[in-house]
Amino acid sequence: MFSSGFVSVIGRPNSGKSTLINYILGQKVVITSDKAQTTRNQIQCIYNGSNSQLVFIDTPGVHKPKHRLGEKMLKSVERSLNEMDALMLVIDASVALGKGDKFVIEKLSNISSPIILVMNKIDLVDMETAKEKADKLKQLFKPTKTYYISALKGDNVQDLLKDLENLMPEGPQYYPEDQIVDHPERFVISEIVREKLLHYTQEEIPHSLAVEILSVSNRENKDLIDVEGVIYVERESQKKIVIGKKGNLLKKIGKEARQDIERLLGSHIYLDLWVKEKKDWRNKERFLKDLGY
Repeated sequence: MFSSGFVSVIGRPNSGKSTLINYILGQKVVITSDKAQTTRNQIQCIYNGSNSQLVFIDTPGVHKPKHRLGEKMLKSVERSLNEMDALMLVIDASVALGKGDKFVIEKLSNISSPIILVMNKIDLVDMETAKEKADKLKQLFKPTKTYYISALKGDNVQDLLKDLENLMPEGPQYYPEDQIVDHPERFVISEIVREKLLHYTQEEIPHSLAVEILSVSNRENKDLIDVEGVIYVERESQKKIVIGKKGNLLKKIGKEARQDIERLLGSHIYLDLWVKEKKDWRNKERFLKDLGY
């Protein structure tokens, strides 16, 4: 019997959802960062077992929105909760229970699908503390099962994955075996560039950044792919920071992104990045749609 189904991965920003999905898939398909709200889009990531296919829905971290982009991110999460075969609620076990955790659990109040409570980052905290936090969460809702894992190191992840496979109904193979993400190539490339930007920028700048890949084209008669992209910021001062002194930061970001893109595409890359100011882009409905939000 072949089983298949959809698993929504939800949780607060920076709880380790994307790290967990990357570990399950055995390669990096969604970006990670220590900055909150790294994931902005709902991304379907495909895991193929020997007799199963699990489609993980990587969602933006659940948070109270402060602008239109934030509202779209929250709506993306809420849509992902409907008609799922299972949900994974990923909790950072290394930090104290807070209002944000309760806000996430409120979103689960009318869900009938199995909910797996995943206490992540147990490599950063002792087990007694992790279990105490889990017990407090269980007073707010009743999970189908609880796992204590480290998405970074892989502790107990295989046991979690096996349980998820057992929860899936009999069903078809939704995606080809060689497909691991449902988004087009340009989206994945733009996310790689944004990950490098998140790593090298601080304070409000990471949340004010957007990346658009304008073109990906093979250069004639050469083993070379030309990639052209634009990095959008909201203020002129942010543009100067992203470019850096004598363009050094932009060059560093471009170099590291190019290396990851080459691994992704299996070809040499010429990456051309520009930085443009787009005031208050997070509140511009038409611009958000153009970016795919």
